[in-house]
Amino acid sequence: MAPRVTKPNAAEIAACSCGGYSRSRLLRHAAGAAIPGAGLPAIEAGMPLPAGTGMSRRSFLSRTAGLAMAVYGAGALGIDALDAGIAAAAEAPDQPVLVSVFLDGGADSLSMLAPTGHARYTQLRPTLALGLGEDGAAELGPQLSEDTSLQWHSALNPLATLHAEGKVSVLPAIGYTDANQSHFTSRHFWEVGATDPFARLGWLGRYLDQHGSADNPLQGLSLGYDLSPSLASGSVPVAAMSRPEEYDFWAPGVWGPVETAMLDSIGNLGELPTGDAGLAYARGAAAATGRLREQVAPFQSGYTTPPGVTYPTGSSFSDRLRALAAMLGAGLPLRCVAINGAGGYDTHSNQEDSLPQNLTVTAGSLLAFQRDLEARGLADRVLTLVWSEFGRRPDENGSGTDHGAAGTAFLIGSAVRGTMIGEFPGIAANDLDDDDNLRATSDYRGLYRALLEQWFAVDAASVIPGASGFTAPELLKP
Repeated sequence: MAPRVTKPNAAEIAACSCGGYSRSRLLRHAAGAAIPGAGLPAIEAGMPLPAGTGMSRRSFLSRTAGLAMAVYGAGALGIDALDAGIAAAAEAPDQPVLVSVFLDGGADSLSMLAPTGHARYTQLRPTLALGLGEDGAAELGPQLSEDTSLQWHSALNPLATLHAEGKVSVLPAIGYTDANQSHFTSRHFWEVGATDPFARLGWLGRYLDQHGSADNPLQGLSLGYDLSPSLASGSVPVAAMSRPEEYDFWAPGVWGPVETAMLDSIGNLGELPTGDAGLAYARGAAAATGRLREQVAPFQSGYTTPPGVTYPTGSSFSDRLRALAAMLGAGLPLRCVAINGAGGYDTHSNQEDSLPQNLTVTAGSLLAFQRDLEARGLADRVLTLVWSEFGRRPDENGSGTDHGAAGTAFLIGSAVRGTMIGEFPGIAANDLDDDDNLRATSDYRGLYRALLEQWFAVDAASVIPGASGFTAPELLKP
């Protein structure tokens, strides 16, 4: 029997309209898939290589977890060690988990939290200022309680609901000084936790190198077809997996009830005793594959979701969060998980149509994920960080917004303080930076420092270069 893995569809790999964004995605994909010694595609001058470029990749079928994974940086790790590592890690079920959700393309912070209380808002955005849409529907949600000059985009009402419950902390202007407005470079800086174009390990990968396991690749999991650069490690295994329900078995020329009976028989034959070493090896492999097939089977018909929890339909992002909640509920030893949000956020044009659609799916999925975790009794040990490589310019270009500087991030979970972190700097002419962009009032490296020290309870200095120089906000409830 042979494994069958579903490949990405066209919608999931389609690029946005920005030439720099499209080129960045192509270069990242090519560089990330590079084989050591085989050379790399041409990278434009000044562009950093993505973290993890050239990492070795091995495909594993884990009997213990019942999952098909691409494991990176595995070294001499074999299937038996893999299973043993996952099983051993699962013995510590209360480990904190961080889920990193990336809004790919530079999400417009001044639409997610619209500065309706600032006089220049409608001047800077004569057509994109939120109010009533063309269909008369309200585009604005409630005011942000900590700063009533800001209002939630109505598409983010699910996050506003969680914020009102004290489960969302808002960072309205996060970034770094002298912001690089290249998708490729700014995203790289966020992924490696430093403004260093030569860094090759992700900030979460470095954390796992020091505090992770030598044989548990589930400790750093990308829910997607490629490894997230933020998880690129130097010495421990990490993994990528699209969705476990996309993995099943097939037999050429056989299908239906006959295929099922045949696969059952092959698995059973593997359990038969034999005194022949070669035959024993083959039967062992057949038996292991049969057990894996049985373990994966529940995923093929979907996941068991707690009553009352409803995820948006038709979205790979929503499906992956639903799968993640099920994997956490099954006790899989996850520590750091990376996933892309729904759609693309490089809104140079057509922002009025595309941005609300993508925010609606992303926010609805995040609310469902939080409710799922709460229903499973897992909400106190999972934090979700939502971020983007930069925000957009305060002044519109007619039908969209161009690359800016500071953006908005959200930290979601039952353990967070649920308050605003860093003030909104304002959009008056003298409030903006030298490029007339939104000025950062909190640094992403300070956020990383706080996550490492307060959530993971480790020394941030060994993970984030110069960590002590960045203010660490209070993230968690007392």
